[in-house]
Amino acid sequence: MATRRLTMAQALVRALAAQMTEIDGQLVPLFAGVWAIFGHGNVAGLGEALHEAGDALPTYRGHNEQSMALAAIGYAKTMRRRRMMACTSSIGPGATNMVTAAAVAHVNRLPVLFLPGDIFAGRQPDPVLQQVESFGDGTVSANDCFRPVSRFFDRIARPEQLLTALPRALAVLTDPAECGPVTLALCQDTQAEAFDYPESFFAPRQWHIRRPQPDAHEMRESVRLLRAAKAPLLIAGGGVHYSDATDTLTRFAEAHGIPVAETQAGKSAMAHDHPLNLGSIGVSGSSAANRAAAEADVILAVGTRLGDFATGSWSLFANPARQIIGLNVQAFDAGKHFAQPLIADAQAGLDGLSRSLAAHRAPPEWTAAATDSLLSWREDVARATAPTNAALPSDAQVIGAVQRTASAETILVAAAGGLPGELHKLWQAGQPGGYHLEYGFSCMGYEIAGGLGVKMAAPERDVVVMLGDGSWLMMNSEIATSVMLGLRLTVVLLDNGGYGCINRLQVASGGASFNNLLATARHAARTGPRPRGDRRDGGRRGGA
Repeated sequence: MATRRLTMAQALVRALAAQMTEIDGQLVPLFAGVWAIFGHGNVAGLGEALHEAGDALPTYRGHNEQSMALAAIGYAKTMRRRRMMACTSSIGPGATNMVTAAAVAHVNRLPVLFLPGDIFAGRQPDPVLQQVESFGDGTVSANDCFRPVSRFFDRIARPEQLLTALPRALAVLTDPAECGPVTLALCQDTQAEAFDYPESFFAPRQWHIRRPQPDAHEMRESVRLLRAAKAPLLIAGGGVHYSDATDTLTRFAEAHGIPVAETQAGKSAMAHDHPLNLGSIGVSGSSAANRAAAEADVILAVGTRLGDFATGSWSLFANPARQIIGLNVQAFDAGKHFAQPLIADAQAGLDGLSRSLAAHRAPPEWTAAATDSLLSWREDVARATAPTNAALPSDAQVIGAVQRTASAETILVAAAGGLPGELHKLWQAGQPGGYHLEYGFSCMGYEIAGGLGVKMAAPERDVVVMLGDGSWLMMNSEIATSVMLGLRLTVVLLDNGGYGCINRLQVASGGASFNNLLATARHAARTGPRPRGDRRDGGRRGGA
């Protein structure tokens, strides 16, 4: 057997560069590159290997480990999980900085490969700089923090362990059901240790994202429920995008007269002005969608994990006889709340349902009733987003101004605070994928970093990032990276005087405005907050 003597880090980099995938009929690298901040724990091993790789596996410099990983997540989401990026850091704070990003990827079911430096496998220099010591467990390192937020975790303490760990990691990253973050913690002495790796380990491999087909029994039961339904409603989640099933979804709704509502992750799955698109659903839902959800007797939930915002904490589905069909590639999601599971790829599942339903259509009186309220809802949206001469425009009016300058190709990026709720209701995406919200983990600081990843994935499209001053102050460093890379972002910053969204929740919950607005936080010039009713305490809704 032919072998090649390489360090573990060199072998890892060469193997990653050999992984391929097909996008629009073209064979391209599975990994678009590696985000890196070098330090104690990865500079001498993985850093050397990445330098040697050059353009075969491009290295991008971040300004914060969390934000560079968020950029990788934004990239993977825009690529519909077909391509991805890796992220490497030093052993200590660089590694733990990425744990929040790992949680973002975990909740949103998005692929990213984390390669944090780790302690010395040989332990002779223990404790090394940045090593976290446990008094009761000699095997613990800071990277154990990644375990609960990784779909697969391994620590590479011997160079030959890479031969089994990397294939398993790649299988998880490319599996539609298991997809999520993977962590390979790289012991820093092992990174530079040489081993005779088989040449076959570096052979090019093309990854194909499988489309699981529905089970015949689950299909029969789902069809039975839909045929008997008097008031069916389809809820489109993020899985519709990842399955590339947006056109399939529209054809299904049109063929069977079933109205559609969209979650945060599912928004833009259907043309915003389609007569069957009821718009957003849930806490931030349209009146049309939420009215239909309250009356629906069968809910076909496609590619959604049915989080609390989409379901109104499960108060939205008011029909006591309602039944749920969970069309999802992941069994964990498909069976939630005693749903009839239909475990399948979204595109394959919708196609199968449509064939089995044949010419069956929902009762026309239900379809008409569900869509009749769309006109009044769209009038409400137009009124809320209309131009204004107000000194301090509302969030809705700012959204309207941005909407009027956007094109059909614009991708809107946002994350935490009050904007996701407003955008979910009001933004009108021109194309599938034109609405990019991180609202699974609602991570403040995602916006600019995620927007950079979006722009890397879709450089031909305008990317508009909207965020409040709280998120801006928390993490804006990747603006510098976007300038370095020549990737133009349009950033719309709203001055809320601090954490305006949570301040409103605080006050609405019966509390006093405290420590959320900048004006009510502790300042050096005084020992406590300003008196209640002080005009300087802010509280305005928003402003550009």
